[in-house]
Amino acid sequence: MSEDAPLKTPVDTPLETPLESTASTQATVTPPAAPRSGNLLRTGMGRNLGLVVALVVLCIVGVATAGDTFATGANVLTILRLAAVIGVVSIGMTFVITGGGIDLSVGAMVALASVWATTLATQQLAADFHWIFMVSTALLVGAACGLVNGLLVAYGKIVPFIATLAMLAGARGLAEIISDRRTQIITVNSFVDFFGGSLIGVPVLVWIFLLVAAAGWVVLNRTTFGRRTFAVGGNAEAARLAGIKVQRHTVALYVLAGLCCGIAAVMLMARTTTGSSTHGQLYELDAIAAVVIGGTLLSGGRGTIVGTVIGVLIFTTLNNVFTLNNLSISAQSVAKGVIIVIAVLLQQRLAARSTST
Repeated sequence: MSEDAPLKTPVDTPLETPLESTASTQATVTPPAAPRSGNLLRTGMGRNLGLVVALVVLCIVGVATAGDTFATGANVLTILRLAAVIGVVSIGMTFVITGGGIDLSVGAMVALASVWATTLATQQLAADFHWIFMVSTALLVGAACGLVNGLLVAYGKIVPFIATLAMLAGARGLAEIISDRRTQIITVNSFVDFFGGSLIGVPVLVWIFLLVAAAGWVVLNRTTFGRRTFAVGGNAEAARLAGIKVQRHTVALYVLAGLCCGIAAVMLMARTTTGSSTHGQLYELDAIAAVVIGGTLLSGGRGTIVGTVIGVLIFTTLNNVFTLNNLSISAQSVAKGVIIVIAVLLQQRLAARSTST
């Protein structure tokens, strides 16, 4: 080879072949895969839509089996009035379960608040001044019971199941002691007239339920308190490392649940015109069932107020249909149990799909 001949240098970057260029272009412009239809069920809107469909189907069954008796305006108001009390309790339960806890004492707290607010001394104060004394007493008793639950769980390190089970027994027993196991009749007519009345044809109790539900939705979805509730329920240790005072927040959740029980006690007092240690029987089971049916995870970290409201309406409508068809309470209980099991199984299946994807 001649010394004057130019040296050939290797090419640093090889040219793309037409096939490679085409493949590269296709990889760039390939559209994302369409979402699978099952993803809708894992969204809040999809779950709520499924609950609405279930409620509509239940109403159709009611019309088909009970006829005009079910489809009357009076019966609809009856369903709403019955749903209002347990609905308010369920709103408080939604916060507790979303925060990773559980409260078995809500029914007993309702009973204790109703008894304490209808004692002769409290009713005398209400008669002399204003019925607000009865309402304040019920709210304070409910909040105080919730505070005890929260302190036992957060600072006493007692499992929520055990702590609230102890409150269930203690509050119910204290209610029996105060009332001497007698039903206390409300003699303050102004209290009954206000809470037992209607506004624009809708019972005041229903309006209270709507206000509590609306306030609960705003607090859970649009405030720092709500975001902290999701964080604590999802992973308490991670929430603590993020700067959230987990113990203080847990106490606040149980106080909120107790406050809802106080409101429910006032509503139940107005509906029955009595205070009794037997009020609120099995409310804890009904509230937990409505919350679970609504889509709130029992393990915490996910909760929905809208789903809870629809869940309450489903169970109340189911009870109404069974009653109008003269079916036994035992049959109602069996139906509730089946619905709860199905709801939990669906939750577990959807959670497993979310994890796998």
